[in-house]
Amino acid sequence: MTPEEAQQLDESDPLAFARDRFSLPEGIIYLDGNSLGALPKAAPGKLVETAEAQWGEDLIASWNKHGWIEWPTRIAAKLAPIVGARPNELLIADSTSVCLFKLLAAGATARPGRRTILTQQRNFPTDLYVAQGLADMLGLRLRSVPADDVLSAIDEDTAAVTLTHVDYRSAAFHDMRALNQVAHAAGALTVWDLSHSAGAIQIDLDGTGCDLAVGCGYKYLNGGPGAPAFLFLAEVLQAELHSPIQGWMGHAEAFAFDDDYRPAGDITRFLTGTPSILALAALEAGLDTFAGVDMSNVEAKARALSQLFIDEVEARCGSEVRLASPRDPNQRGSHVVFAHAEGYAVMQALIARDVIGDFRAPDLMRFGFAPLYNRFGDMVRAAEILGEIVQTREWDQPRFRERARVT
Repeated sequence: MTPEEAQQLDESDPLAFARDRFSLPEGIIYLDGNSLGALPKAAPGKLVETAEAQWGEDLIASWNKHGWIEWPTRIAAKLAPIVGARPNELLIADSTSVCLFKLLAAGATARPGRRTILTQQRNFPTDLYVAQGLADMLGLRLRSVPADDVLSAIDEDTAAVTLTHVDYRSAAFHDMRALNQVAHAAGALTVWDLSHSAGAIQIDLDGTGCDLAVGCGYKYLNGGPGAPAFLFLAEVLQAELHSPIQGWMGHAEAFAFDDDYRPAGDITRFLTGTPSILALAALEAGLDTFAGVDMSNVEAKARALSQLFIDEVEARCGSEVRLASPRDPNQRGSHVVFAHAEGYAVMQALIARDVIGDFRAPDLMRFGFAPLYNRFGDMVRAAEILGEIVQTREWDQPRFRERARVT
């Protein structure tokens, strides 16, 4: 595709208006929104307002005056159209790992007599670690099977099935509806990790019959480094499931200061400690970047961006790289992975040329496309630079082989 043709696509893009909601460094092609979303222009002002005008001037009165106590549910409600859920089924709380622990423990213990937590091999590592620790703690069995075997592995001993919706390596994704149906038919609950799909592709948690889900706030949702995560708990399950980490914010009357715990009657029973107000302020700015955005347009653009990038990279790099994502765009999320024997060095060379992606061991170069701010022209230019680096072996320098702690 010529730069002129890419420019025409950008000019006709129904999401073009959203790019102006972000602060993006001049000259940088940022293809790592799947790891850390770009800075919303409104975020610094939101943080200043919360810190100076609220905390600074109103001090502790801000919990009531500015409604801080409601922020975990009020801000979570903005996720509803992004993930296809009711506002009262969403909560901002803790990190993704802690939220996963809470929901997986609640789901597994809600199915007494069943001994198995089912997941897939090569799931996102932290999800496996959480599930391993929880299984050991509860005396359950964690069964990991290949992704294609998950459906057939669900049986009468399965208490909960926990899966990442979009694979962090390949961008392949599970059929959420089909898995929910099979799990429910067997009497099991499902726990989905939406970290690489929420904000990038269309999700319908209620329409596909999801039970439980967690998701990351700092990737496609643009909530800032280490932003709090969210959890989803289907309304029909809220009175049945109990948080394994009981804290005062999940109490039915937090400020009654009772000695004995009584869980709240709604999703707030899955709160534990005091919410991080500054982090919530930044996350709200991130969620506000989706205002007026149709998620069907987001998904369509994600697929178009990824397909254009694949076409351009393969035309320039040939057999030097190998596509490690599904070739069918309808089977991909919003990132693309290419394998190269020296993938780490190639990625460092790209970053030195102002094209930012990331690397995943052993040889995967990962490129994430955030439909709210990435452009078609970025795909063409990034592929052109990658082609130059690969064909000239520009990556073959000692400085590009030096491993940093974060890859």
